[in-house]
Amino acid sequence: MLLTVAHFDFPYQAQIARAQLEAEGIDAWVADEFTIGMQWLYSNALGGVRLQVEPQQLQRAQAILAQDRSQDVEAQEGSEPLICPCCGSSQTRYRPIGRRLAFLMFLGLDFPLFPVRNAVHCEDCGSLSRLYD
Repeated sequence: MLLTVAHFDFPYQAQIARAQLEAEGIDAWVADEFTIGMQWLYSNALGGVRLQVEPQQLQRAQAILAQDRSQDVEAQEGSEPLICPCCGSSQTRYRPIGRRLAFLMFLGLDFPLFPVRNAVHCEDCGSLSRLYD
């Protein structure tokens, strides 16, 4: 029996987390990867791509995945934070917009008319700015 340790929107995110767990010596499996890879609009209905581990490894896996290693990546690769165009804060993160509307259009017309785009969400002022306007 396997337990789900995390849910992801896209298969590549789950594969990165699986590789991170396996680097720490924890066997992990990705569920619903191919279903969502072929039909990404089913992601919300299925609960996303699931990363699963054995029950005795669950707490250790949660602790490993909870670690924020973004500082390590930025130190190694070099990265400038995104700046909020409204308030100038650097406390921002990427956020997809348009997924719900694309899913509803797909259900109604069997064709996603609205593309999903990335946006920058500011943690300080709450503004949401589309990238590449």
